[in-house]
Amino acid sequence: MENTYRQIYRKQHYGMVGKHSAVKVCHWTKSELTGGDGCYKHLFYGIRSHQCIQMTPAVNSCTENCSFCWRFQGFDSMHISDEDDPEFILEKSIEAHKKLLSGFKGNPKVTRERWEESQNPRHIAISLTGEPTVYSRLGEFIELAGRRGFTTFLVTNGTLPMVLEKLDPLPTQLYLTVAGPTKKVFNEVLNPAIGNAWENFNRTLDLLPSLNTRKVIRHTLVKDVNMPFIDEYAEMDRRADPHFIESKGYVHVGQSMERLSASNMPPHQMVVDFSKELGKRLGYEFTAESPASRVTLLCKDPGMRMINLSNPVRLISGANS
Repeated sequence: MENTYRQIYRKQHYGMVGKHSAVKVCHWTKSELTGGDGCYKHLFYGIRSHQCIQMTPAVNSCTENCSFCWRFQGFDSMHISDEDDPEFILEKSIEAHKKLLSGFKGNPKVTRERWEESQNPRHIAISLTGEPTVYSRLGEFIELAGRRGFTTFLVTNGTLPMVLEKLDPLPTQLYLTVAGPTKKVFNEVLNPAIGNAWENFNRTLDLLPSLNTRKVIRHTLVKDVNMPFIDEYAEMDRRADPHFIESKGYVHVGQSMERLSASNMPPHQMVVDFSKELGKRLGYEFTAESPASRVTLLCKDPGMRMINLSNPVRLISGANS
């Protein structure tokens, strides 16, 4: 990674890990640690935000340049030519996360119990920036995390289905970003760096039902750009057959401000209306919402929401039913 990029990431409070990985403490981790609210994943699935590590094994590598992404997009490659060992990435990510939290120890809002819990993280969100499936040893990383007692959340844009087909083990929960309801919108909004991204993404949609883990479709909604398109999203979601569907409104922050306007932020009620209509068409139940994060949750089986997320299990009984 070029030194210029490293300087930018450090200025934005990333903890750099090895040659191509990074950690950043989420706003909601800090909030819950200091006695405030946790992130929507706490409300939706019961995870503890102050025990969650947000990281990426591909900080500078991605197959897309999404217009709605608020992260720094200094992507210089779609490949990682010189890869770090997964055990090294895991160990150093934990160290970097704890180092970034170290200043909270003396904060009067942080109880001793909450601080000690934060020093024993239980969840890893492999989602910070970049496309994690470009890291060829991702399965090894997930396996090592599971052995250490972590629940893993993997977020992918679905442009590398050949990786997901062979990924072993699978994460505890797999997210697929679905933000391009048509090929035209897909190319305009996600700005893929590979020519067959749309075709690969559709392969991933059809692959999802065969993957034996908890699966989530994430619709990132940009007003006047990729919503409503209800018919198109409903057709995609039927093919993917996920356990959960999250609909999240675009937020006008970070680098996305250079590409989109504040008017592209859908009000939370617009996201709710979209989600409820989608749920009706698919037979999914509208189960929860987080206005602070502009996100809603549809469940195929509401009883699965909190199952096994306190323990890092790969296979869920009846997960593909």
